[in-house]
Amino acid sequence: MRAVIQRAKEAEVRVANKVVGTIGAGLVVFVGVEDEDKEQDVAYLVKKISKLRIFEDDDNKMNLSVQDVKGEILSISQFTLHADTRKGNRPSFTGAAKTDYAKDLYNRLNNLLEIEGIHVETGQFGEHMEVDFINDGPVTILIDSKNK
Repeated sequence: MRAVIQRAKEAEVRVANKVVGTIGAGLVVFVGVEDEDKEQDVAYLVKKISKLRIFEDDDNKMNLSVQDVKGEILSISQFTLHADTRKGNRPSFTGAAKTDYAKDLYNRLNNLLEIEGIHVETGQFGEHMEVDFINDGPVTILIDSKNK
């Protein structure tokens, strides 16, 4: 599994011009699933996302997690994180998981983040989405469960 994590002051996602998810300060997390991903990949990302210390403390050092600052998460499914661009100019997405499997793991990730005490809003899996947010920093982190 891959996650692109961006610290945000606020964020929202729309489907067909209707807001389906919105958060205040926290994280926007784009999530991609591969067919080879398993429950341990989900658990790894949940631990990393919930504990990642990328918010400033009183000394302006990145020492606090989204849990520490009582932030929220806007989670967006994004199969394009598994694009293969090695050949030609048109990306191949054969590395992305099949829809049902990807949706199951994506939902499991969000449920486990909620169990960690983090409020999670989502887009709509498989739909065309428009995501607006203010990247705070900017801070952007890439985590791949295959690169532990």
